[in-house]
Amino acid sequence: MEKMTVYADNAATTKPSAAAAETMMRYLTEDYGNPAAVCSMGRKAGRAVLAAREQTAKALGSRVDEVYFTSGGTESDNWAVKGAAELGAAQGKRHIITTAIEHHAVLRTCGYLEKHGFEVTYLMPDEYGRIAASQVEGAMRSDTCLVSVMAANNEVGTLEPVKEIAEVCRERKVLFHTDAVQAAGHIPIDFRELGADMLSVSGHKFHAPKGAGALLIRSGLILPNLMHGGSQQRGRRAGTENVPAIAALGEALTEAVSDMSEVNERLFRLTEELAERLLRTEGAHRNGHSRERLPGTLNISFDGVEGESLLLLLDMAGICASSGSACTSGSTDPSHVLLAMGVPSVRAKGSLRLSFSRYSTPEEFEYIAQAVPQVVERLKGMR
Repeated sequence: MEKMTVYADNAATTKPSAAAAETMMRYLTEDYGNPAAVCSMGRKAGRAVLAAREQTAKALGSRVDEVYFTSGGTESDNWAVKGAAELGAAQGKRHIITTAIEHHAVLRTCGYLEKHGFEVTYLMPDEYGRIAASQVEGAMRSDTCLVSVMAANNEVGTLEPVKEIAEVCRERKVLFHTDAVQAAGHIPIDFRELGADMLSVSGHKFHAPKGAGALLIRSGLILPNLMHGGSQQRGRRAGTENVPAIAALGEALTEAVSDMSEVNERLFRLTEELAERLLRTEGAHRNGHSRERLPGTLNISFDGVEGESLLLLLDMAGICASSGSACTSGSTDPSHVLLAMGVPSVRAKGSLRLSFSRYSTPEEFEYIAQAVPQVVERLKGMR
């Protein structure tokens, strides 16, 4: 088997599309004015931000004035959770509901709030990583001010029933936030139809550059500012806008939704075929839901294999993958997501996350299907 270089870590970050890169370079080298300036170059930059806001709103089913650009998913999550908590505290409500499988941008923000007088309920998923709307409803109290449940899990790809959860929250008049960082650009999202109050996205997960994301805030909801300063973005998010990255985000998201159905059908089929072949390996176990999942995410654990060693040998074979969230890189602890799903610690330490994109080819899937079992057997033989 001739060695290839295969990038299978798209849940961590994606390659910027050609359209996104071209757009970014234009606003880095040509129309680089400050969008708040009144000069011609400033007006061009301002129009680029507005165009990106319109593209984002169209792609995600929101109003244009509901889109606020941020530095990425972490900032968007922090703004949503801390802002909703501040609103709740003003009404004497200091209870938050989230899940044990959220991204650390939500979990650690909730941990911060716990140190400041809030009580947080962490819902546990089923064995596939799913949270039920009934769990959310059962955990609600008279002082609940926020529910935050991700749209799709970043480690196992399982989709959550966020529309049903949003309905429960709306009936109880509780704010609902969903971290859609892994979902945006990969599955259909209609913010208005979903019924969420806040929704987080990050550009580098759908072929835009790093450093730009967005928080959708339902019209009529006045969320306290996370940062204070100038009057940018209608006074809600201070700081000179990152025009090159924002403009590129709009282009990438527009491209992502234009042929989403076709791309998803191909990725789902190829990923399922890969899963079937890898699961033939002795001691292999699939983590996450086989159907209700992101089209290009596959998480498998191998008995008797340590995840770090697996990744190192795969990297030597030319395969870039991960064992979980990129934000916990360097940690030897087993995935908090897998542990919450009931996966034994020793098995969780041997997990492999493979995540693909529109640029992934059948040849790359075939290469992984052959290489992974060989590496696993080699590691088992070294025990």
